[in-house]
Amino acid sequence: MAGIYFHFPFCRQACHYCNFHFSTQLKFQEEMLYAFEREIQLRSEELPSNLESIYFGGGSPSLLPPKSIERLINGVYSSVKLGEKIEITVEVNPDDVSYEYLKGLKSVGVNRLSIGIQSFFDTELELMNRIHNVDQGIDSIEWTAQLFNNFSVDLIYGIPSSDLSTWKTNLNRVLTYTPPHLSTYALTVEAKTVLAHQVKNNEVELLDEQLVKSQYDWMVKRLEEANYENYEFSNFSKPGFNSINNSNYWKGKAYVGIGPAAHSFDGKRKRSWNLSNNIQYMESIKEGVLPSHYENLKLHEVFNEYLMTGLRTSWGVSLEKINQSFGRHYSQYLEKQVENHLAEQRLYWDGDTLRVSKSAKFLSDGIASDLFMLKD
Repeated sequence: MAGIYFHFPFCRQACHYCNFHFSTQLKFQEEMLYAFEREIQLRSEELPSNLESIYFGGGSPSLLPPKSIERLINGVYSSVKLGEKIEITVEVNPDDVSYEYLKGLKSVGVNRLSIGIQSFFDTELELMNRIHNVDQGIDSIEWTAQLFNNFSVDLIYGIPSSDLSTWKTNLNRVLTYTPPHLSTYALTVEAKTVLAHQVKNNEVELLDEQLVKSQYDWMVKRLEEANYENYEFSNFSKPGFNSINNSNYWKGKAYVGIGPAAHSFDGKRKRSWNLSNNIQYMESIKEGVLPSHYENLKLHEVFNEYLMTGLRTSWGVSLEKINQSFGRHYSQYLEKQVENHLAEQRLYWDGDTLRVSKSAKFLSDGIASDLFMLKD
């Protein structure tokens, strides 16, 4: 069992680029906690032993006091056997936290933080409608580094009005704190977001793709020089600090999502997701009914997901795993389908493992989609 993910669906303020499910109406947080505890009980049969990670995301789970986080951790402990080494992560926003708050998280068993810094320029934070400012971001990293051996920092590149120089400043500044893990994302326009509306109405002009790529390429080189492993397209870690939660997603392990809009996967072919409505979710849970939709993936869909995630990672795509999990027909298909990409040196074989070349990493998703099988 890979892990349990809690989706806490409340935020103080909506970031312009975010398309996750959340509400800025902060009522019913206590009722939501009760629903989380009840959903754990309702899903008890889906929670096998040897849990490896608990992850609190959202939304803004750092709105929760440490004692509430402890309640949920204890709810998991009462329902499932834990693995020898369990990673417990909480996403935190700089505006929510203080040194005492972070100390409180550590005292209840949290051993990893993910800090949503995004930028060290107030102008960029304002453009994205982040609620915190640069000073708060710096304080949150300094406090975290004092208290936690394991933490991650989120940064965004490709921000409108940025250039290579400002991105270098952002990345170099975060490296002064030597975070064990970094997650870096290109700003993307998601449907039904404020950013999408701004772009459509010419209120915000997106960066040229080549400039975004130059920011990405420089970042990869800079982080390699600083001894970070680019173990997944958007994720970099010092040796021994890969995110267990994220890595297990990409490896196709089972996970259970708790909360409205949370997704679950049985590690084989069954996927489910809770409805994206806070009130309806809580009412359904109160009645003892899981508010979930289910689907059974076709074999070629699981194969395609394996290609998409595997080619984004340092461990790549294994022919042996394909033969074991999907059959020889699928490995033969892949060997034929990759010929053009091999000739263009976008992909290469490392033994029986297929990997994306350094020069083509920025194109990983497009390459993977070109290899998809359309039917079983």
